[in-house]
Amino acid sequence: MHRNRKAKIVATLGPATPDRVGIEALFNAGVDVFRLNFSHGSHEDHKARAQIIRDLERDSGRPVGILLDLQGPKLRVGTFAKGPIRLEAGQTFELDLLRDKAGDTARVALPHPEIFAALKVGSDLLLDDGRIRLRVERCDEKSATTRVITGGPLSDRKGVNVPDVVLPLSAMTEKDRADLEFGLKLDVDWIALSFVQRPEDIEEVKAIVAGRAGVIAKLEKPAAIAQLDAIVEAADAIMVARGDLGVEMPAEQVPSIQKRIVRQCRRMGRPVIVATQMLDSMVAAPVPTRAEASDVATAIYDGADAVMLSAESASGQYPVEAVQIMDRIICQTEADPYYREAIDASRTPAGRNEADAIGCAMRNVTGIIQAAATVAYTTTGGSALHMARERPLAPIIGMTPRRATARRLALVWGMHAVLIHEVADVDEMTDYACRTALGEGFAQPGDALVISAGLPFGTPGATNILRIARV
Repeated sequence: MHRNRKAKIVATLGPATPDRVGIEALFNAGVDVFRLNFSHGSHEDHKARAQIIRDLERDSGRPVGILLDLQGPKLRVGTFAKGPIRLEAGQTFELDLLRDKAGDTARVALPHPEIFAALKVGSDLLLDDGRIRLRVERCDEKSATTRVITGGPLSDRKGVNVPDVVLPLSAMTEKDRADLEFGLKLDVDWIALSFVQRPEDIEEVKAIVAGRAGVIAKLEKPAAIAQLDAIVEAADAIMVARGDLGVEMPAEQVPSIQKRIVRQCRRMGRPVIVATQMLDSMVAAPVPTRAEASDVATAIYDGADAVMLSAESASGQYPVEAVQIMDRIICQTEADPYYREAIDASRTPAGRNEADAIGCAMRNVTGIIQAAATVAYTTTGGSALHMARERPLAPIIGMTPRRATARRLALVWGMHAVLIHEVADVDEMTDYACRTALGEGFAQPGDALVISAGLPFGTPGATNILRIARV
């Protein structure tokens, strides 16, 4: 079983898909990686869903990825004594640490000393997903006096964003640490880290994960965009989290930032997911808007590895239809002759290392001889990622003896992961590649394959051979 497309689909599970029937329907519709959103649901809920996914994987014979999305710090105002208030543009409004004192039209608690430690006169605070904007006129380590720039209604525990400062906060809360340890016991394949501001946030999580899963940096803070290259280098994959990014940065900047992130990920060979509100109207409607269809297609034309559904599949009324339509949009886009032109035009030169050189040569050879498929024999996934970086015309078969590697590769562009046994030498590897390509329906007898691997087998980062074989 394999998908007839290169880009992958990530779908979030939730109340709309609570059982085997719902999750299997999503899988059959085209989902490659399932997202468990730890901002919602109990550990038992997530454990049950993870078991269903593993059962589906066993029954289908196709590796399926599980992505654990950590909640991250949630910055919120306190409560109000007499219910919701309304802030008017031009008025002053006080924020302080008095969490036990209910708010009113003049002040409210902001129980986050880290924010006050980082604020400066002139800093902006965004409340309720940016609907309200406050500008700091005076501040110290315990309080801040602000001027309301954009007013509106404000109620209990609305979120706070601080777009123009780096907050002295770890991206990991105590809840996140407990969720992470629980998820690692479930053998999840990817960890998505929220609230990333600096490369050190990624390194902190990697130290805990210790190679047991790949780490995805969710880019949703302006501070992260300012250190984009270093964060992409530190992470195993990237998610363009356009929700919070669109709150903290002007909406008109988000499309160009998205393209910049995707381009940098492709340059550095990191899988990249474009997420948030891709088919948002399908939460309540059976078809997307034309603008949403174009949004998904744009990510595909740019060469993103995956596109993601959030509320559409987790709590929407049409979860299966959302996956089906996303699948159709991807297939239609990839069938467009301009798609290949766009992918080739946006390709960046290979790095000056053996693995990138092999990947570049593989791409050229595949095009010249019109190979039916490319094959990466990989233990850690490195050889397969170097192939995917080049976005070859032919599909990529990622053969690996490690189940964890096969599952992680489910996220990667153009990749069909196959779990195999350890091979002893190049001849056995070549024979197995030919039989796999034939058995999985990628090639016919007499077709050419282009195979890459690293010797000695199992050595991380040792992609150093390229071989042409006939099925």
